[in-house]
Order: sequence, then structure tokens, then C-alpha cells
Amino acid sequence: MGKQTWKPGNMLYPLPAVMVTVADSEGKDNIITVAWAGTVCTNPPMVSISVRPERFSYAMLRQTGEFVINLTTEKLAYATDYCGVKSGRDVDKFEKLKLTREKADFVKGPMIAESPVSIECRVAKVEELGSHHLFLAEVVAVHADEEYLDETGKFQWNKTRPLAYSHGEYFGLGKKIGKFGYSVRKRRKKERDKR
Repeated sequence: MGKQTWKPGNMLYPLPAVMVTVADSEGKDNIITVAWAGTVCTNPPMVSISVRPERFSYAMLRQTGEFVINLTTEKLAYATDYCGVKSGRDVDKFEKLKLTREKADFVKGPMIAESPVSIECRVAKVEELGSHHLFLAEVVAVHADEEYLDETGKFQWNKTRPLAYSHGEYFGLGKKIGKFGYSVRKRRKKERDKR
């Protein structure tokens, strides 16, 4: 079995789908679904999103230099898709989808209360790459729903039933199959004895 070779324009991308909230200087806000998003640095904590310049939210991002990444779940699948195909020029997505605006602590854009995690961000740099412009941003605050914190305060992401996007389709993510370093961790004596 071989691997299919794809031309660069035919991207295959299993990615988290996130809803990004933005606001302009007058307080008008919008939600945009972004598939090109991710962590790019731990210290200082930084993320990136990529947005097409023709999108309604693009001007807001450029004007304020702020946004909120709201992680999506299976329960938010419909809203995630809707916010990716409907323009904020035509509809108030919060109102249409009955999503709750939650005031952010440090940025103008609201958070989505129904999202289990909201990440407040300030743009540090914009790279005009081509079809998309990359917004490299510093994380200024992270808000996590206490429902998903265990007794030690660790966030249990898998319990949120996260949503992923791959080549035009949405998927719920399955069970945990390991944790960082499990491939090189020494086996316990009982596990060795079973072999």
C-alpha cells in the first residue's frame, strides 16, 4: 500500500475547528469558524489563526488586533458549521444560534459561554501569506469551564467531546489512546512479567 501524492492546493487537514470571536472598536462583534489554528509557542504562550482577507471578521482583526479562540465540541457542531458559511455582514450569529456572549477580561471580543475553553489573544504579528493571512498572537488569558476540571485542577479535554474538521467533514474525537511519552516510558514490572 502506497501513499497518494497531492498537489499543494489539495490540502488534507484533520484539524480542530474553532470559533473565533472578534469585535470592532465600536463593539460590533462576530463569530468566524477557523480551521487553520493552533499553538505555536509555550513560553511565551502564543497561538495562530489564518483568515482570508475577504472575510467579514478580517477588518475587525486588523482594526483591534484582538480575538478569542473558542474551542468547539460535538454539541457546537451545527454552530461551528454555520459560523463558517454565513457572513456576519448578513446575520448576528450569536442571536441566530442562541449563543451566549460572555465578557472577556482583556480583549474587546466576547467569549462564547457554551464553549468549554476560551482563549483571549492579542495579535503580535500578521504575515500576509497568500490566500490566508496568519495572525500570530500572544495568549493573555485562558478560561476553562470548571465542569471539566478534575480534583487536581487538570482540564479534561476529552470529556468535552471535542470536534475536529477534516477535508470538509466534522468528526467527534474518540477515546484517549496514550499520553505524552508513553512510547518510551519504562514498563512496570507486572507488565514485563506478563510477557
